[in-house]
Amino acid sequence: MRLSQILFVTLRDDPAEAEIPSHKLLVRAGYIRRVGSGMYVYLPFMWRVLQKVSQIIRDEMNATGAQECLLTQLQPAELWQESGRWDTYTKAEGIMFALDDRQGRQLGLGPTHEEVITTVARDMIRSYRQLPVNLYQIQTKFRDEIRPRFGLMRGREFIMKDAYSFHTHADSLKQTYEAMHDAYCQILTRCGLEFRAVQADSGAIGGSGSQEFMVLAAAGEDEVLYTEDGQYAANVEKAVSLPPDAEVLKSFNQYEKLETPNTPTIASLSEFLGCAPSQIVKNVLYQVVYDNGMTVLVLISIRGDQDVNDTKLYNELTKVAADFEATTVIALDVPDVEAQQKWAAKPLPLGYINPGLEDDYIQPDLEHVSPKFLRMVDPTAVDLQQFVTGSNDPGFHVVGANWGAEFELPKLVVDVRTAIAGDRATHDPSQPLQTARGIEIGHIFQLGTKYSEQMGATFTDEDGKNKPLVMGCYGVGVSRLAQSAVEQSYDDNGIIWPVPIAPYHAIVVVPNINDADQMAVAETLYADLNAAGVETLLDDRKERAGVKFKDAELVGIPFRVVTGRSLKEGKVEVVKRASGESEEMAIADVVDTIKGWVDAALG
Repeated sequence: MRLSQILFVTLRDDPAEAEIPSHKLLVRAGYIRRVGSGMYVYLPFMWRVLQKVSQIIRDEMNATGAQECLLTQLQPAELWQESGRWDTYTKAEGIMFALDDRQGRQLGLGPTHEEVITTVARDMIRSYRQLPVNLYQIQTKFRDEIRPRFGLMRGREFIMKDAYSFHTHADSLKQTYEAMHDAYCQILTRCGLEFRAVQADSGAIGGSGSQEFMVLAAAGEDEVLYTEDGQYAANVEKAVSLPPDAEVLKSFNQYEKLETPNTPTIASLSEFLGCAPSQIVKNVLYQVVYDNGMTVLVLISIRGDQDVNDTKLYNELTKVAADFEATTVIALDVPDVEAQQKWAAKPLPLGYINPGLEDDYIQPDLEHVSPKFLRMVDPTAVDLQQFVTGSNDPGFHVVGANWGAEFELPKLVVDVRTAIAGDRATHDPSQPLQTARGIEIGHIFQLGTKYSEQMGATFTDEDGKNKPLVMGCYGVGVSRLAQSAVEQSYDDNGIIWPVPIAPYHAIVVVPNINDADQMAVAETLYADLNAAGVETLLDDRKERAGVKFKDAELVGIPFRVVTGRSLKEGKVEVVKRASGESEEMAIADVVDTIKGWVDAALG
């Protein structure tokens, strides 16, 4: 393509709404344009990138035997009500765009497609002979983000590949799950990205196990914890570890209540008493609301030097939802003063709570509030002896406390602590956890029978018995992957695209289009490079040479050919965008050399 014939506008200044480098660069370089909050137009260069990413994904998915299809974006509410996720997605997480049609029927714009594909399987799969089967699509998804940001990273409309597999048993699912893992690794490798596969929380999708695929980048929203030996990597929401051993800086051999003024925090209390934070049991109050409207007050006891991981807590509270005649968590937070006023019978001793906080702090006989605290303890606090904790009296703490004596150990012992860098790995305590930032671009799940049981999707096995289909699902953010490539590779001058997904492989720049020799050589190289399979642009615009060079670097085309002053010696300048290396090259060698570079990069 000739640049003079393309809708191509670059900006010298960063757009006001852009926060991270990749967002700024994609807008400045003319790849995307914002038309509304979280809504972007993919301009011609970006569309070429997305097509290349999509084709790599298709190649690898097809190689596994998966079949491409296209599912409806508009989804009936009743399907989501069957699965039990309508309230979760429209109220709890609130990410589904919901609407009514002219007949008053409720619909949603698909943020994901488990319900639709399970309905298709329910209608079409009858026998074990049809299994396993894996269907995938590449299409636009919609999510009503609370705060759309970072361009294509967290938009309200985005392109995604999602696949769904159906099986007769768990072993078959695991085979496909492993095949998808390998396919995802191959996709990211072919796209030229540095990445890490990590254990992950399954979230609202559910299932028995999942992995995220993280493109490593300093601006990544997710923290990844990993070990140098390569044996462990997990999103911080999922990560487990061995905490540091508890320290004893001061002994408390006698149980007593002490005045501890102005010590509502662990740091202030440990300084006042001269004890280690790990000698303290802190008690954190949460409020959970279930899908049946029931509010439950949750008291978490954890070692003072540790923090509660809200995602782990959310999962533990989901496990006990049935105890409150509910199925899922709608909301989880630390209740503020306004929230407390709705259920508290008297002011809470915040900052001074102990594990035995009396249930009479909750107003009795409230219709949708559990009258008792749900008490949980993290394993870090279970073995503490002669510990320090609150007294339920502001300005006072107790010391020398023990489980089974002054306080009853909660029956629910659950791992809700946040693992951090420096913790010891569970598989090898000599391996400390290290940290990196990542951008999640893919997630694979072993769903099991979560959706098939709920929606009645069954098959007949070899013995003629009806059984629920065993499912897996596998997603890749296509547009997110494209932007993550920019976030991983750029410099002060602009984007540095990996060759396999760059919009074009090479650009021929004519410094002076009024110079007949420059134009003639450029036209010949442009034609010959394209004929050789090197996707090439020709910058034949009526612009100053400096503008063209700056634009070429901003846009990030991997190889630049300049028909400049060295033409007199039968040479042109060839520049590699990634390294900045420049060399004068004989005109006759240009096509073969650049084709060799491109072929090597494409593998």
